[in-house]
Amino acid sequence: MVLDTVTRRARRTLSSVRGLSFSRLAWIILVANGLALIVLIVGMLAVSETRRGLVNAKIEALLVEGRLIANVMAEGAAESDPSPILLEGDARLLLRDLYVPDDVRARIFNKAAQLVADSHLLTNRLDVTELPPPGEALPSDLAEDARSLLSRLLDRFGGLFRTEEERAALNRTLEQEVAAAIEGEVVAGVRRQPDGSRVVSVTVPIQPVRAVVGVVTLESFDLDQIIADERRALFPFFLLAALVSILSSLTLTVFIARPIRRLAEAARRVRQAKGRRVEMPSLAGRRDEIGELGEALREMTAALYDRMDAIEQFAADVAHELKNPLTSIRSAAEILPRAKNDEQRDRLLQVISSDVRRMDRLITDISRASRLDAELAREAVGHVDLVQLIGDTVSSYETARESGPRLAFTTGLETGPVEGRAAPIGQVVRNLIDNAITFSPVDGVVSIRLSLEADQALTITVEDEGPGIPPDNLETIFKRFYTQRPKGAEFGSHSGLGLAIARQIVRVHGGHIRAENRVDENGQIKGARFVVAFPRAAQN
Repeated sequence: MVLDTVTRRARRTLSSVRGLSFSRLAWIILVANGLALIVLIVGMLAVSETRRGLVNAKIEALLVEGRLIANVMAEGAAESDPSPILLEGDARLLLRDLYVPDDVRARIFNKAAQLVADSHLLTNRLDVTELPPPGEALPSDLAEDARSLLSRLLDRFGGLFRTEEERAALNRTLEQEVAAAIEGEVVAGVRRQPDGSRVVSVTVPIQPVRAVVGVVTLESFDLDQIIADERRALFPFFLLAALVSILSSLTLTVFIARPIRRLAEAARRVRQAKGRRVEMPSLAGRRDEIGELGEALREMTAALYDRMDAIEQFAADVAHELKNPLTSIRSAAEILPRAKNDEQRDRLLQVISSDVRRMDRLITDISRASRLDAELAREAVGHVDLVQLIGDTVSSYETARESGPRLAFTTGLETGPVEGRAAPIGQVVRNLIDNAITFSPVDGVVSIRLSLEADQALTITVEDEGPGIPPDNLETIFKRFYTQRPKGAEFGSHSGLGLAIARQIVRVHGGHIRAENRVDENGQIKGARFVVAFPRAAQN
């Protein structure tokens, strides 16, 4: 059972990877991890080549041995009378009798830089290379050529880490070392041979007293082999690093590139759906930025569909509301030519005039409602003082009106700061006051209060003394084109958009609005009450 589950997951992962074979993000991940791995590997190979500890240890060992051989030669193979001279025959005999390690080549040169003795020749240690039959070229070893090319490339890269002294020593020749030692200088370092291989070389002058009679050169040829062995030892770690890098790239590809591609494909389907609902993939299980991106896209798509539905419903409502006065105007216009007297003609003209005014008000309010979102988005947000705004609004009503219900504004606050836009919030206050005036008796009172609640919300309460709101319509009155009016009100004088616009503005500002009835101690309705709450803004 467990094996089947693991197998299914592995197949899904492989199918996901195959599906992303041409994903640009997947290639970027792979290339980035690959380049980092290559830099690491090349750097390790290059630095392993120039490890000064290894080279210095080799040079110190050769220096000790070279000085020992030089002292032996100065004591047993040199004469000072009548002039300092190296006895070449004795030097060859001494070198043959001395112990020289197999991986070291010792050579003796006289003061004229002529070869006197060679440990390899004295012990018959020669390099043997098998040659092809006459007329045939040497066979080419592709593997060896590849290794040689790689070594040269790494050597060039490793040269970036060498000091100036090491670069100078690498380009010296044996003749230059011997000439410098004849002048009394001890020469030590890594030197490159004509075939490209490297050798650790130490050249020490032979000085019976002070005069130089010859030089001893010791060369170790196993440096390249040691470096090659180190590289081979590092090879399993390189494979492991490469495997980890590949697995990391595939993991990032599956867990990053794949969900992003799914979101991109879903967004493309939304664009091509032409209004049809398309579900965005759910990434709610991911607790990272991609999960947040997926949820944000889902919410954005849902909001887009809701807005499209609202626009469609709004268009249907507008068509329905405009159709009624148009139908009335059409009927009156058709009957008007057949009117029998002036009284019927005047009545029909009055109907037409009333319906035209109704259409004009509807179109004005519809235009205002359709532009509301754009206006709210464009207008700058700032601090609005509700105490001053409501006070100024009530004063303007009292100045402009000659009759009707009295407006009474009370508050215990000196300031009422909210974060928002003054004009839309003022429109909310005016719509609520207009609504209250419409339902209140002429000698009644419309009460407006502003208070600060315990939850730090600034609450505007508008109360009237009208017939109240049917309990079933406490929520319906906020819908568009709801136009239930009191008896005696002029038909068509209200579009039914005022409270709908007020709720929309309040919600945009992070508040809420509700309607309720005022009741006395006997449970009798005394009027309607509208309550609007805005979050209080922090004061500087």
